[in-house]
Amino acid sequence: MMASLTVIVPVYNEENLVVESLKRLDKVNIVNKVIIVDDCSTDNSNKLITDFILNKNKYLMIKTSKNSGKGKAIEAAQSMIDTDYVAIHDADLEYYPEDLSKMYKKIDDNNLILGSRFIGNNERNNIYKRTLYANYFLSGLFSLIFGTKITDVATCYKMMPSDFFRTFNIKSSGFEFEIEVLANFLKYNKTISEVPINYSGRSYSEGKKIKTIDGFKYIYWMFKTRL
Repeated sequence: MMASLTVIVPVYNEENLVVESLKRLDKVNIVNKVIIVDDCSTDNSNKLITDFILNKNKYLMIKTSKNSGKGKAIEAAQSMIDTDYVAIHDADLEYYPEDLSKMYKKIDDNNLILGSRFIGNNERNNIYKRTLYANYFLSGLFSLIFGTKITDVATCYKMMPSDFFRTFNIKSSGFEFEIEVLANFLKYNKTISEVPINYSGRSYSEGKKIKTIDGFKYIYWMFKTRL
């Protein structure tokens, strides 16, 4: 029997990209449910999403009470998961939803599947070299601290069993969620599978939100969750 899948889409001020991102996701036929979390956008994102999901039964949109970051936006959807697996899809165009289908094929006995931008020969466009090297460093440090080889800890594409996700106590508020979820999963199940994915990084002028400070937060959360 095939696993059912929910995709959570955290959104904050993505009026220029969110509809195209959702159109791409809509083409992926393995997805049973899509929960869009508007993290109190101040632009036209909410209306654009509302118009897009009209009469689409598998879509649900919720809105946070205040803008708190990616981790808190994802937490807002935790109690609404009723499928076997859950995945995260950011509302920009850096990731390609068809890669979720490749990851889905690797589901095996409560494992976590990670979409890696650093293995395989897939098409990638890393605009900022400093971000690329920072991700290499952070992945290496995480692997050393936790004793498990992970090639891309900062990737958005993580597909995990809902039994873990629903009970995972999310404490982080921002992008450091990526570290917290991996670290906590290793306490639940040591089995992590990696799948090469495509990637097209955007520039800060195009709306990229992650900052240098987030890298330091990643390191802090590595040690926090390990100790």
